[in-house]
Parts: sequence; C-alpha cells; structure tokens
Amino acid sequence: MERSHPKPALKVTPKPAAKENTKPQEFKLHTGQRAVKRAMFNYSVATKFYLLEIQKKQVEKVQKMIEDEEIRCLRKEMVPKAQLMPFFDRPFFPQRSNRPLTIPREPSFRTVNSKCWSCISENELYYFHHAHAWNPIK
Repeated sequence: MERSHPKPALKVTPKPAAKENTKPQEFKLHTGQRAVKRAMFNYSVATKFYLLEIQKKQVEKVQKMIEDEEIRCLRKEMVPKAQLMPFFDRPFFPQRSNRPLTIPREPSFRTVNSKCWSCISENELYYFHHAHAWNPIK
C-alpha cells in the first residue's frame, strides 16, 4: 500500500499590471534663499565697516583739532615777553646763612668677606646696607 501524495496544484498568479513610469517631483533648492541671506549679511558687514571707518575718521579729526589747539597755545606761551625792570632804589645786602657747615667724612671701602659683589642680589644688598652701618674706617 502505497500512499500517494496528491501533487499540489500549481497556482498561477496573475501578472501584475505594468507600472506607470514615475514622474520626478518638483523640488526647491535653498540656494536662492541662502544667496539672499548671504547678500544681506555681506551688506550689513560692509555697512558696519563703513560706519567704523567714519567714526575712526571723526575721532582722528577731533584729535588733530585738539593737538593743533595745544600747539597754538604752546606757541603763544613761547613768545618772549619783556621782563620788568628791577628796582635799583635799595641796594642788595647778602645775608649769612644760619645752617651749620657740612662736616666731611671719609668714604668707607669695605669688602664683603663671605660673598662677592656680583653674587649679591638686590634684596640682599639692601639688607646688607641696612644691617651694617657704613662707618668710616679709623
């Protein structure tokens, strides 16, 4: 006894209908908008630089006017003027000074035993001067 398997029936699928050709959709690039924005940006930058240049010229003009005015005043002051004639009706008598005479001291040329002068920094030299009184050698 053989069992026979029934052969499956071939299913025939109908052919799909032919697709229509696809049409590309219209698209819009942003290059036109970007060009307009970039032109506006370039214009704003150019006006900014132009205004800065005008402001700089105005500042220079004011400074030049101030300098010219100062030079004019200095030249006006430098004009030599006649001095008044001194009074000769009372004679001049020099007065003796009341200050005591200066007592001269001999300079002290001591050498530093532990360090050479080139090795002493500014702070150490300052402290050295104040720590050791520079008394004259007797």
